[in-house]
Amino acid sequence: MFGLEKRDANLLIAVGALVLLAPIFLNPFPEGSALAQFNAGYPDLMQRFVIFGIFAIGFNILFGLTGYLSFGHAAFLGAGSYAGVWMLKLLTINVIPAIVISTLVAGVFALIIGFISLRRSGIYFSILTLAFAQMSFALAASVLTPITGGETGLQTALDDPRILDAANESRNIPAPSLFGLHMNDSAQLAVGDWLWTFNVGYYVAGIVMLAAFYVAIRIFRSPFGMMLRAIKSNQQRLNYTGLNTRPYMLACFVISGMYAGLAGGLMVSMDPLAGAERMQWTASGEVVLMTILGGVGTLIGPVLGAGLIKYFENIFSKINDNLLHQWFSFLPQGLEDFVVTIIHPFIGKGWHLTLGLMFMAVIIFLPGGLVELGQRASKLFKKRNPPQTGGQKEPAE
Repeated sequence: MFGLEKRDANLLIAVGALVLLAPIFLNPFPEGSALAQFNAGYPDLMQRFVIFGIFAIGFNILFGLTGYLSFGHAAFLGAGSYAGVWMLKLLTINVIPAIVISTLVAGVFALIIGFISLRRSGIYFSILTLAFAQMSFALAASVLTPITGGETGLQTALDDPRILDAANESRNIPAPSLFGLHMNDSAQLAVGDWLWTFNVGYYVAGIVMLAAFYVAIRIFRSPFGMMLRAIKSNQQRLNYTGLNTRPYMLACFVISGMYAGLAGGLMVSMDPLAGAERMQWTASGEVVLMTILGGVGTLIGPVLGAGLIKYFENIFSKINDNLLHQWFSFLPQGLEDFVVTIIHPFIGKGWHLTLGLMFMAVIIFLPGGLVELGQRASKLFKKRNPPQTGGQKEPAE
Protein backbone atom coordinates (compact mmCIF):
# COMPACT_ATOMS: atom_id res chain seq x y z
CA MET A 1 0.00 0.00 0.00
CA PHE A 2 1.37 3.41 -1.05
CA GLY A 3 4.65 1.73 -1.93
CA LEU A 4 5.19 0.47 1.63
CA GLU A 5 6.08 -2.98 2.82
CA LYS A 6 3.37 -4.88 4.65
CA ARG A 7 4.82 -4.16 8.10
CA ASP A 8 5.10 -0.42 7.45
CA ALA A 9 1.66 -0.31 5.86
CA ASN A 10 0.16 -1.99 8.91
CA LEU A 11 1.91 0.54 11.14
CA LEU A 12 0.53 3.43 9.09
CA ILE A 13 -2.97 1.95 9.27
CA ALA A 14 -2.64 1.51 13.03
CA VAL A 15 -1.59 5.14 13.50
CA GLY A 16 -4.45 6.25 11.27
CA ALA A 17 -6.91 4.26 13.39
CA LEU A 18 -5.48 5.82 16.56
CA VAL A 19 -5.90 9.31 15.12
CA LEU A 20 -9.45 8.57 13.96
CA LEU A 21 -10.64 7.05 17.23
CA ALA A 22 -8.62 9.22 19.64
CA PRO A 23 -11.67 11.26 20.81
CA ILE A 24 -13.21 7.98 21.99
CA PHE A 25 -10.38 5.99 23.57
CA LEU A 26 -8.85 9.08 25.22
CA ASN A 27 -12.10 9.54 27.18
CA PRO A 28 -12.39 6.13 28.89
CA PHE A 29 -14.05 7.42 32.08
CA PRO A 30 -17.61 8.78 32.46
CA GLU A 31 -18.03 12.50 33.00
CA GLY A 32 -18.39 13.40 36.66
CA SER A 33 -16.58 10.31 37.95
CA ALA A 34 -13.50 10.54 40.15
CA LEU A 35 -11.33 9.25 37.29
CA ALA A 36 -12.69 11.69 34.69
CA GLN A 37 -9.64 13.82 35.57
CA PHE A 38 -7.56 11.44 33.44
CA ASN A 39 -9.67 11.92 30.30
CA ALA A 40 -7.59 13.53 27.54
CA GLY A 41 -10.03 13.50 24.65
CA TYR A 42 -10.70 17.21 24.41
CA PRO A 43 -9.68 19.09 21.21
CA ASP A 44 -6.92 21.37 22.51
CA LEU A 45 -4.96 18.51 24.05
CA MET A 46 -5.47 16.11 21.14
CA GLN A 47 -4.20 18.79 18.76
CA ARG A 48 -1.09 19.11 20.91
CA PHE A 49 -0.60 15.34 20.75
CA VAL A 50 -0.45 15.26 16.96
CA ILE A 51 1.33 18.59 16.41
CA PHE A 52 4.14 17.79 18.82
CA GLY A 53 4.15 14.30 17.34
CA ILE A 54 5.08 15.91 14.00
CA PHE A 55 7.76 17.96 15.73
CA ALA A 56 9.22 14.82 17.34
CA ILE A 57 9.04 12.79 14.11
CA GLY A 58 11.12 15.43 12.34
CA PHE A 59 13.63 15.63 15.16
CA ASN A 60 13.95 11.84 15.14
CA ILE A 61 14.88 11.90 11.44
CA LEU A 62 17.96 13.88 12.42
CA PHE A 63 18.82 12.41 15.83
CA GLY A 64 17.57 8.88 15.29
CA LEU A 65 19.13 8.30 11.88
CA THR A 66 22.38 10.29 12.14
CA GLY A 67 23.03 10.56 15.88
CA TYR A 68 23.42 14.35 15.60
CA LEU A 69 21.78 15.86 18.69
CA SER A 70 20.33 19.31 18.06
CA PHE A 71 19.53 21.49 21.06
CA GLY A 72 18.12 24.27 18.87
CA HIS A 73 15.21 22.74 16.98
CA ALA A 74 12.79 25.09 18.70
CA ALA A 75 14.18 27.88 16.48
CA PHE A 76 12.49 26.28 13.47
CA LEU A 77 9.28 25.75 15.41
CA GLY A 78 9.22 29.46 16.26
CA ALA A 79 10.17 30.58 12.76
CA GLY A 80 7.35 28.49 11.30
CA SER A 81 4.90 29.93 13.84
CA TYR A 82 5.76 33.53 13.01
CA ALA A 83 5.60 32.87 9.27
CA GLY A 84 2.22 31.22 9.69
CA VAL A 85 0.72 34.12 11.62
CA TRP A 86 1.97 36.60 9.01
CA MET A 87 0.28 34.57 6.27
CA LEU A 88 -2.97 34.65 8.27
CA LYS A 89 -2.57 38.42 8.63
CA LEU A 90 -1.45 39.35 5.13
CA LEU A 91 -2.83 36.75 2.71
CA THR A 92 -5.84 34.82 3.92
CA ILE A 93 -7.36 33.31 7.01
CA ASN A 94 -7.32 29.97 5.17
CA VAL A 95 -4.74 27.79 6.92
CA ILE A 96 -3.22 26.14 3.82
CA PRO A 97 -0.92 29.05 2.82
CA ALA A 98 0.09 29.45 6.48
CA ILE A 99 1.06 25.78 6.78
CA VAL A 100 2.94 25.70 3.46
CA ILE A 101 4.86 28.96 4.00
CA SER A 102 5.70 27.97 7.59
CA THR A 103 7.30 24.78 6.34
CA LEU A 104 9.27 26.55 3.61
CA VAL A 105 10.49 29.39 5.85
CA ALA A 106 11.66 26.90 8.47
CA GLY A 107 13.45 24.95 5.74
CA VAL A 108 15.36 28.04 4.57
CA PHE A 109 16.21 28.92 8.17
CA ALA A 110 17.43 25.35 8.76
CA LEU A 111 19.55 25.55 5.60
CA ILE A 112 21.37 28.62 6.93
CA ILE A 113 21.88 27.26 10.44
CA GLY A 114 22.76 23.77 9.23
CA PHE A 115 25.33 25.06 6.74
CA ILE A 116 27.25 26.60 9.65
CA SER A 117 26.54 24.12 12.45
CA LEU A 118 27.35 20.99 10.45
CA ARG A 119 30.97 22.08 10.13
CA ARG A 120 31.27 20.48 13.56
CA SER A 121 29.95 17.25 15.06
CA GLY A 122 29.25 15.81 18.49
CA ILE A 123 28.86 18.18 21.40
CA TYR A 124 30.17 21.10 19.33
CA PHE A 125 27.31 20.69 16.88
CA SER A 126 24.82 20.56 19.76
CA ILE A 127 26.20 23.75 21.33
CA LEU A 128 26.14 25.57 17.99
CA THR A 129 22.48 24.74 17.42
CA LEU A 130 21.67 25.78 20.98
CA ALA A 131 23.47 29.09 20.44
CA PHE A 132 21.53 29.79 17.24
CA ALA A 133 18.24 28.99 18.97
CA GLN A 134 18.99 31.30 21.90
CA MET A 135 20.05 34.08 19.53
CA SER A 136 16.79 33.60 17.65
CA PHE A 137 14.86 33.78 20.91
CA ALA A 138 16.65 36.99 21.93
CA LEU A 139 16.02 38.58 18.53
CA ALA A 140 12.34 37.60 18.55
CA ALA A 141 11.82 38.86 22.11
CA SER A 142 13.49 42.26 21.68
CA VAL A 143 15.29 43.38 18.52
CA LEU A 144 12.68 42.17 16.00
CA THR A 145 9.67 43.37 17.99
CA PRO A 146 8.02 45.08 14.94
CA ILE A 147 8.00 41.69 13.20
CA THR A 148 7.51 39.30 16.11
CA GLY A 149 5.47 41.35 18.57
CA GLY A 150 8.19 41.02 21.20
CA GLU A 151 7.25 39.51 24.55
CA THR A 152 3.52 39.96 23.94
CA GLY A 153 3.64 37.82 20.81
CA LEU A 154 2.27 38.13 17.30
CA GLN A 155 -1.41 37.55 16.61
CA THR A 156 -4.12 38.32 14.09
CA ALA A 157 -6.09 41.56 14.31
CA LEU A 158 -9.34 42.96 12.96
CA ASP A 159 -7.63 45.43 10.60
CA ASP A 160 -5.26 42.92 8.96
CA PRO A 161 -5.29 43.31 5.15
CA ARG A 162 -5.81 39.63 4.13
CA ILE A 163 -5.59 40.51 0.47
CA LEU A 164 -6.99 37.17 -0.74
CA ASP A 165 -10.12 37.29 1.44
CA ALA A 166 -13.34 39.17 0.95
CA ALA A 167 -13.91 42.28 3.06
CA ASN A 168 -14.57 41.43 6.68
CA GLU A 169 -17.83 43.16 7.60
CA SER A 170 -18.10 41.62 11.05
CA ARG A 171 -16.61 43.19 14.15
CA ASN A 172 -14.91 39.97 15.22
CA ILE A 173 -11.44 38.76 14.35
CA PRO A 174 -11.98 35.86 11.93
CA ALA A 175 -10.92 32.42 13.14
CA PRO A 176 -8.54 30.28 11.02
CA SER A 177 -10.47 28.08 8.65
CA LEU A 178 -10.13 25.54 5.86
CA PHE A 179 -12.43 26.42 2.97
CA GLY A 180 -15.11 27.70 5.33
CA LEU A 181 -14.64 25.09 8.08
CA HIS A 182 -13.38 26.83 11.21
CA MET A 183 -10.64 25.02 13.07
CA ASN A 184 -12.55 25.30 16.35
CA ASP A 185 -15.78 23.86 14.96
CA SER A 186 -16.71 20.67 16.77
CA ALA A 187 -19.49 18.17 17.30
CA GLN A 188 -20.26 16.19 20.44
CA LEU A 189 -21.58 12.68 20.91
CA ALA A 190 -23.06 11.68 24.26
CA VAL A 191 -23.76 8.06 25.18
CA GLY A 192 -24.94 7.69 28.75
CA ASP A 193 -22.35 9.29 31.02
CA TRP A 194 -19.71 9.39 28.28
CA LEU A 195 -19.14 12.53 26.19
CA TRP A 196 -16.94 12.58 23.08
CA THR A 197 -15.92 15.71 21.14
CA PHE A 198 -14.96 15.59 17.45
CA ASN A 199 -13.06 18.69 16.34
CA VAL A 200 -12.28 19.94 12.80
CA GLY A 201 -8.89 21.34 13.77
CA TYR A 202 -7.81 18.08 15.36
CA TYR A 203 -8.62 16.02 12.27
CA VAL A 204 -6.88 18.52 9.99
CA ALA A 205 -3.78 18.25 12.18
CA GLY A 206 -4.22 14.47 12.32
CA ILE A 207 -4.30 14.13 8.53
CA VAL A 208 -1.17 16.25 8.24
CA MET A 209 0.53 14.08 10.87
CA LEU A 210 -0.34 10.93 8.94
CA ALA A 211 1.18 12.45 5.80
CA ALA A 212 4.30 13.44 7.76
CA PHE A 213 4.50 9.95 9.26
CA TYR A 214 4.24 8.40 5.80
CA VAL A 215 7.07 10.59 4.50
CA ALA A 216 9.17 9.61 7.52
CA ILE A 217 8.62 5.92 6.73
CA ARG A 218 9.75 6.47 3.14
CA ILE A 219 12.86 8.32 4.34
CA PHE A 220 13.72 5.57 6.84
CA ARG A 221 13.40 2.85 4.17
CA SER A 222 15.11 4.76 1.33
CA PRO A 223 18.76 4.64 0.20
CA PHE A 224 19.02 8.16 1.61
CA GLY A 225 17.98 6.84 5.01
CA MET A 226 20.51 4.01 4.68
CA MET A 227 23.23 6.58 4.04
CA LEU A 228 22.19 8.51 7.15
CA ARG A 229 22.45 5.31 9.20
CA ALA A 230 25.92 4.76 7.79
CA ILE A 231 26.88 8.26 8.91
CA LYS A 232 25.65 7.43 12.40
CA SER A 233 27.57 4.16 12.39
CA ASN A 234 30.94 5.57 11.29
CA GLN A 235 31.07 8.92 9.55
CA GLN A 236 34.86 9.03 9.61
CA ARG A 237 35.17 5.76 7.71
CA LEU A 238 32.76 7.07 5.06
CA ASN A 239 34.93 10.15 4.67
CA TYR A 240 38.00 7.95 4.21
CA THR A 241 36.30 6.28 1.25
CA GLY A 242 36.12 9.68 -0.46
CA LEU A 243 32.38 10.13 0.09
CA ASN A 244 31.35 13.66 1.07
CA THR A 245 28.75 13.24 3.81
CA ARG A 246 27.98 16.93 4.36
CA PRO A 247 25.31 17.21 1.61
CA TYR A 248 23.46 14.25 3.12
CA MET A 249 23.67 15.74 6.59
CA LEU A 250 22.55 19.16 5.39
CA ALA A 251 19.60 17.66 3.52
CA CYS A 252 18.62 15.70 6.64
CA PHE A 253 18.93 18.81 8.82
CA VAL A 254 16.73 20.83 6.46
CA ILE A 255 14.09 18.10 6.30
CA SER A 256 14.06 17.91 10.10
CA GLY A 257 13.74 21.70 10.33
CA MET A 258 10.84 21.67 7.85
CA TYR A 259 9.00 19.19 10.07
CA ALA A 260 9.44 21.63 12.97
CA GLY A 261 8.17 24.48 10.79
CA LEU A 262 5.18 22.38 9.78
CA ALA A 263 4.37 21.84 13.46
CA GLY A 264 4.68 25.58 14.06
CA GLY A 265 2.34 26.34 11.16
CA LEU A 266 -0.24 23.91 12.53
CA MET A 267 0.01 25.50 15.97
CA VAL A 268 -0.95 28.93 14.68
CA SER A 269 -3.61 27.39 12.44
CA MET A 270 -5.34 26.16 15.58
CA ASP A 271 -4.55 29.23 17.70
CA PRO A 272 -3.26 32.25 15.71
CA LEU A 273 -0.68 33.41 18.23
CA ALA A 274 3.12 33.10 18.10
CA GLY A 275 5.47 34.02 20.91
CA ALA A 276 9.23 34.06 21.43
CA GLU A 277 8.95 31.38 24.12
CA ARG A 278 8.58 28.75 21.38
CA MET A 279 12.24 29.34 20.52
CA GLN A 280 13.59 28.87 24.05
CA TRP A 281 16.01 26.10 24.88
CA THR A 282 13.36 24.44 27.06
CA ALA A 283 11.22 23.79 23.97
CA SER A 284 14.22 22.17 22.26
CA GLY A 285 14.89 20.07 25.35
CA GLU A 286 11.26 18.96 25.39
CA VAL A 287 11.43 17.42 21.92
CA VAL A 288 14.64 15.60 22.95
CA LEU A 289 12.76 14.09 25.90
CA MET A 290 9.86 13.12 23.65
CA THR A 291 12.12 11.26 21.26
CA ILE A 292 14.14 9.45 23.93
CA LEU A 293 11.08 8.47 25.98
CA GLY A 294 9.33 7.13 22.89
CA GLY A 295 12.33 5.41 21.33
CA VAL A 296 15.18 6.99 19.35
CA GLY A 297 15.41 5.77 15.78
CA THR A 298 11.97 4.15 15.77
CA LEU A 299 9.04 5.29 13.67
CA ILE A 300 6.21 5.35 16.18
CA GLY A 301 8.33 6.13 19.26
CA PRO A 302 8.49 9.95 18.94
CA VAL A 303 4.70 10.13 18.56
CA LEU A 304 4.24 8.08 21.73
CA GLY A 305 6.79 10.18 23.59
CA ALA A 306 5.11 13.41 22.54
CA GLY A 307 1.74 12.11 23.71
CA LEU A 308 3.18 11.00 27.06
CA ILE A 309 4.83 14.34 27.87
CA LYS A 310 1.84 16.41 26.77
CA TYR A 311 -0.42 14.16 28.82
CA PHE A 312 1.69 14.75 31.90
CA GLU A 313 1.84 18.47 31.23
CA ASN A 314 -1.90 18.93 30.76
CA ILE A 315 -3.57 16.14 32.76
CA PHE A 316 -1.22 14.79 35.41
CA SER A 317 -0.22 18.30 36.47
CA LYS A 318 -3.84 19.12 37.38
CA ILE A 319 -4.10 16.47 40.10
CA ASN A 320 -4.28 18.17 43.51
CA ASP A 321 -4.59 17.22 47.17
CA ASN A 322 -8.39 17.50 47.14
CA LEU A 323 -8.59 14.91 44.38
CA LEU A 324 -6.18 12.63 46.21
CA HIS A 325 -8.29 12.84 49.37
CA GLN A 326 -11.30 11.91 47.25
CA TRP A 327 -9.51 8.85 45.84
CA PHE A 328 -8.20 7.60 49.18
CA SER A 329 -11.25 8.46 51.28
CA PHE A 330 -11.82 4.74 51.95
CA LEU A 331 -8.68 4.67 54.12
CA PRO A 332 -8.64 5.60 57.82
CA GLN A 333 -8.15 9.34 58.32
CA GLY A 334 -4.55 9.16 59.54
CA LEU A 335 -3.47 6.74 56.81
CA GLU A 336 -5.29 8.81 54.17
CA ASP A 337 -3.39 11.97 55.19
CA PHE A 338 -0.09 10.04 55.19
CA VAL A 339 -0.64 8.67 51.66
CA VAL A 340 -1.60 12.12 50.34
CA THR A 341 1.50 13.65 51.96
CA ILE A 342 3.75 11.05 50.31
CA ILE A 343 2.22 11.53 46.84
CA HIS A 344 1.92 15.34 47.04
CA PRO A 345 5.49 16.20 45.81
CA PHE A 346 4.92 14.19 42.60
CA ILE A 347 1.68 15.81 41.40
CA GLY A 348 0.44 19.26 40.48
CA LYS A 349 3.40 21.62 40.14
CA GLY A 350 5.68 18.71 40.97
CA TRP A 351 4.80 16.76 37.83
CA HIS A 352 8.28 17.50 36.47
CA LEU A 353 9.70 15.39 39.31
CA THR A 354 7.58 12.42 38.22
CA LEU A 355 8.57 12.97 34.60
CA GLY A 356 12.24 13.15 35.61
CA LEU A 357 12.04 9.88 37.53
CA MET A 358 10.29 8.27 34.57
CA PHE A 359 13.00 9.56 32.24
CA MET A 360 15.71 8.12 34.50
CA ALA A 361 13.93 4.76 34.59
CA VAL A 362 13.65 4.67 30.79
CA ILE A 363 17.32 5.53 30.31
CA ILE A 364 18.45 2.85 32.80
CA PHE A 365 16.01 0.00 32.14
CA LEU A 366 14.47 0.75 28.72
CA PRO A 367 17.02 2.43 26.43
CA GLY A 368 14.62 1.82 23.55
CA GLY A 369 11.86 3.81 25.23
CA LEU A 370 8.17 2.97 25.08
CA VAL A 371 8.71 1.00 21.89
CA GLU A 372 11.10 -1.35 23.69
CA LEU A 373 8.57 -1.71 26.50
CA GLY A 374 5.96 -2.76 23.97
CA GLN A 375 8.37 -5.21 22.34
CA ARG A 376 9.22 -6.81 25.69
CA ALA A 377 5.55 -7.11 26.58
CA SER A 378 4.85 -8.70 23.20
CA LYS A 379 7.64 -11.26 23.65
CA LEU A 380 6.42 -12.08 27.15
CA PHE A 381 2.89 -12.61 25.85
CA LYS A 382 4.15 -14.90 23.09
CA LYS A 383 6.10 -16.99 25.61
CA ARG A 384 3.01 -17.43 27.77
CA ASN A 385 0.86 -18.28 24.74
CA PRO A 386 3.05 -20.36 22.39
CA PRO A 387 1.55 -21.15 18.97
CA GLN A 388 -0.20 -24.50 18.78
CA THR A 389 1.38 -27.02 16.40
CA GLY A 390 -0.53 -29.66 14.56
CA GLY A 391 2.02 -32.45 15.04
CA GLN A 392 2.38 -34.71 18.08
CA LYS A 393 5.06 -33.99 20.63
CA GLU A 394 8.06 -36.28 20.60
CA PRO A 395 8.63 -38.24 23.78
CA ALA A 396 11.19 -36.76 26.09
CA GLU A 397 14.50 -38.55 26.23
